[in-house]
Amino acid sequence: MARRLPELHLAVQYPGGKNGAPTRTQVRRWVRAVCTLPAAITIRFVDVNEGQNLNQQWRGKDYATNVLSFPYEHEPMLHGDLVICSSVVLREAAEQNKQPEAHFAHLIVHGILHLQGFDHETSAADAALMETREREILRLLSYPDPYC
Repeated sequence: MARRLPELHLAVQYPGGKNGAPTRTQVRRWVRAVCTLPAAITIRFVDVNEGQNLNQQWRGKDYATNVLSFPYEHEPMLHGDLVICSSVVLREAAEQNKQPEAHFAHLIVHGILHLQGFDHETSAADAALMETREREILRLLSYPDPYC
């Protein structure tokens, strides 16, 4: 008997354009690998201006970051949004000598873990737990360790 996957309502938006961003099929595969709960998630690929504005508004940081997570609810269904600044992800991939697809996969896995309550900013132990989980999921998806 096949394992039944949890319900997933996934919206993928490209207001910043699709240039270099992953496909909806890729995004769904990555979300499915990390999200074990029924979920309603929006993933929005934005330009630098929107990424900077949101980072300033919600984190008080005046620059575009790679991923922002907005968790709304954990139970009984996971609700949340991810905002990904594609140009930042592509720049980081080039600077870190990573394949863009692998870097996008890592940041989506990272963001979905945040939506599920994982945190890497409060303690070294929490960061280690989150990184271990990211490595496991990315290995299952056949991507290299993002921390090497």
